[in-house]
Amino acid sequence: MGILINTMEKNRRHSLWYEKLFFNRWFQAFLGLIIVLMLPALIYWGWGFWHDLNQEHTVSLLGAMIAYAISISAVRHLSSFPGARAFAYIVPTITIAYVVMVGVVLFLGLEYSRTFLFISYVVAGFYCCLGYLVGSKYKVQKLAVVPYGKVHQFCKIPGADWRWLSEPSLQDMRVDGVVADLRGELSDEWQKFLAECTIHRIPVYNARQVYESITGRVHLDHLYENRYGSLIPREDYEIVKRFFDFIAVILVMPFVLPIMAVTALLIKRDDPGPAIFTQQRMGFHCRPFKVYKFRSMYLHHEGLGFTSEGEDPRITRIGKVIRKYRIDELPQLFNVLKGDMSLIGPRPESINLAEWYERDVPFFHYRHVVRPGISGWAQVEQGYAAEVEGMTTKLEYDFYYIKNFSFWLDILIVIRTIKTMLTGFGAR
Repeated sequence: MGILINTMEKNRRHSLWYEKLFFNRWFQAFLGLIIVLMLPALIYWGWGFWHDLNQEHTVSLLGAMIAYAISISAVRHLSSFPGARAFAYIVPTITIAYVVMVGVVLFLGLEYSRTFLFISYVVAGFYCCLGYLVGSKYKVQKLAVVPYGKVHQFCKIPGADWRWLSEPSLQDMRVDGVVADLRGELSDEWQKFLAECTIHRIPVYNARQVYESITGRVHLDHLYENRYGSLIPREDYEIVKRFFDFIAVILVMPFVLPIMAVTALLIKRDDPGPAIFTQQRMGFHCRPFKVYKFRSMYLHHEGLGFTSEGEDPRITRIGKVIRKYRIDELPQLFNVLKGDMSLIGPRPESINLAEWYERDVPFFHYRHVVRPGISGWAQVEQGYAAEVEGMTTKLEYDFYYIKNFSFWLDILIVIRTIKTMLTGFGAR
């Protein structure tokens, strides 16, 4: 078996050496750094510029290097999550990084070359976009599957080229990795096979992790520890996140308050009654709190007590609009200021619905280990689905968020939320 794997690995190295070199992320980043620094310098300052470096040259080179490094790091972090296409974040991220860098240089009063930084910005955008378009040819992973345990639950979804093994050997099969249920019972022969794969630098993945990385969901058969081996989310980030929530709400309030005032007037004109709707919800650490929303339904209309699919006769004309573009959620900014909610997190459920969920998912209350949010991973991935029909899928997204609770996942959700508000995706 070892000889078969060794032969396959030699063939793989021989046929894919250029892929391993040119699509290695560190090589790409290093090559890009040289291009975004040297090419603009040669175009603008000419050959031999390094013999006469001054403050303008040094500041410009350092500024471009830092802006490029930050933008590349941001794109890689954002695109590491399921469904995130790096191409969509390249230009915005590079633009923000270079603009912020120019702002810092101006604030410090340093001399710099605007022309050099502009050329570097254009070159960085072109290089990264070209690299993505070329690399996308090799995007679909070829994964060999060890057919034991619960892999059949996880390895039939679109998103990878699944190659099922019939014996503990890869022979001449070219793969990017091997997938197995590492929590299942494997024979000594298959365990030896996985060890041989690892020795020959063929990645071995847990089937559950592959499922999560493709779908952005966590299976609800039991609780899962996060990447740090704990059930408790990072408490240091929890504190930082609360600070940023407060500052962000204070900054956007001058722009949001006029929109809220107009919305309230339109609601009262469409259907007499209060513009704000309040409801008791289950919050952080299972503490009940009162959530604020713009009223989007007629008064005195009987309902089911939860969101339903299809045309809902309870929703007013203006209610359909404010739901589509999430304007009905704006009053929850006051919940964020009070500390009841965060800008990003699992959507808070009503008390009755939370108790109902817990009957099907015994550890449902673990969902309240982080603050509920105005927008969340389930909303940007699934949309605002009906609470009954979409319960399981929504919870799988929520638990994925808790397991991967981090700054970059929050940033990705913010970006997708803005897109949702502009397009109306997932409206109820």
